[in-house]
Amino acid sequence: LMISCTPSGNLSSEAGLDAELYYVRNDVVNHYALSFNLLIPSETNNLHFSWHAKSKVEYKLGFQVDNPMAMDMPQANISLQGEVPRMLSVFRVELSCAGRLDSEVTILMQLNLTINSSKNITVLNFKRRKMCYKKLEPEVKSPTSDKNSSKAIFDPVNAAPTTSTRVFYISVGVCCAVIFLVAIILAVLHLHSMKRIELDDSISDSSSSQGLSQPSTQTTQYLRADTPNNATPVTSKCYPTLRIEKNDLKSVTLMEAKAKVKDIAISRERITLKDVLQEGTFGRIFHGILIEEKDPSKEKQVFVKTVKDQASEVQVTMMLTESCKLRGLHHRNLLPITHVCIEEGEKPMVLLPYMNWGNLKLFLRQCKLVEANNPQAISQQDLVHMAIQIACGMSYLARREVIHKDLAARNCVIDDALQVKITDNALSRDLFPMDYHCLGDNENRPVRWMALESLVNNEFSSASDVWAFGVTLWELMTLGQTPYVDIDPFEMAAYLKDGYRIAQPINCPDELFAVMACCWALDPEERPKFQQLVQCLTEFHAALGAYV
Repeated sequence: LMISCTPSGNLSSEAGLDAELYYVRNDVVNHYALSFNLLIPSETNNLHFSWHAKSKVEYKLGFQVDNPMAMDMPQANISLQGEVPRMLSVFRVELSCAGRLDSEVTILMQLNLTINSSKNITVLNFKRRKMCYKKLEPEVKSPTSDKNSSKAIFDPVNAAPTTSTRVFYISVGVCCAVIFLVAIILAVLHLHSMKRIELDDSISDSSSSQGLSQPSTQTTQYLRADTPNNATPVTSKCYPTLRIEKNDLKSVTLMEAKAKVKDIAISRERITLKDVLQEGTFGRIFHGILIEEKDPSKEKQVFVKTVKDQASEVQVTMMLTESCKLRGLHHRNLLPITHVCIEEGEKPMVLLPYMNWGNLKLFLRQCKLVEANNPQAISQQDLVHMAIQIACGMSYLARREVIHKDLAARNCVIDDALQVKITDNALSRDLFPMDYHCLGDNENRPVRWMALESLVNNEFSSASDVWAFGVTLWELMTLGQTPYVDIDPFEMAAYLKDGYRIAQPINCPDELFAVMACCWALDPEERPKFQQLVQCLTEFHAALGAYV
């Protein structure tokens, strides 16, 4: 048995998405989905439900509304009892406001399903909310004094519109035309500014140095991610054909790794190490000071990634190689390396611009502290703003056809202005060992952040980065919790293949969780693009600002 709802605008108006909400799938009732009491836009008058059964299933259908004065009883275009069709079919439920008063109406549709063989009755309750508004009273002509005066009253069905009514509709039409014109002008200006940013990026790239060539309860998946109808059209210029890249790391020697960064190497004398910010088994991250080469009196703060004495040559090579992942790229939400120190007799060092609140994952966990006057207390609106910044940086990488392969909160940094930047994953395996697992192939991988095709086939693309972004968004909303914490890493592939996903975080809005769920579609082609995620999250952030 399968029952789903095509919301005809419910979810798309709330979350910027076009999706189907599955209530019963493969004979399994999704009670989590049934708990949603979704808001229907006032202009939407019909709901469409898709259903079919594999065997004989009888049904009874009933409706309730909590305010009959505001809404008429819903009507379905099927009989109120019968047998669920064996072929995939769609039935419509019509929701008509009475127009007598302004009110929010709660609608309950009850569907009783009976399997003849066992006489087992399953009761499904679908809840919806809809705003109904009082209709404007039409003008009434003054009745005459003759015996037929009652016939002079205005008939809203048969009579022609009055002058004031026509004026009203003309005024509304003019206002809509003006708004439409302003929207077109703003869209053109926005596109122009985006093209200008792209041009600046390409100029800076060509002039830069040698760059890169290239909670504990679980729930089933119930949202199917489709490409939003209102998103920017996808063209080969903006979004190249989905590029699949194998994760085969060719063997690179330490000498080759040093040669790759030789052009940005600096003298060890210019670097002063201060506090240790993070430390692992063989790696460390320092807060450092870099002396300007042209003006020794000037200094700037930097992150310094380096290794301990016991680090092997393979570990040093991996640090240098992975540090180059974002090299040569320029975007306000990326943090590529700026310099390295590879002098003989010294431990190699990698330098990045300093962000004073440091690692995003550690920052989020600090925000869990409930101490009074906590300077790092943040709002839900702040968290969504961070997500937008990460999506912007990843959208830039997607346009450049660069695949990150390890997007997570641990590979982002943040400053006191809540500006977030994406970094490479150099030393992450050592500094966050609980986030990486070896599945018997002698390679530590971020299993809980990986898409199914990456786990099973070792294939990575911008779509697999979108999956990881959905998990990163979940990290933001849980303030740094570990996803799938109760699932054995060896069982992750089977768990995802069966349709299971991490549960909706506490206090996470339904619209935001819908965004995460769309990122976790099994088919990479069904996942949204990063540009669409930026648009969706920006609209949600603006809606939050209207009420906060």
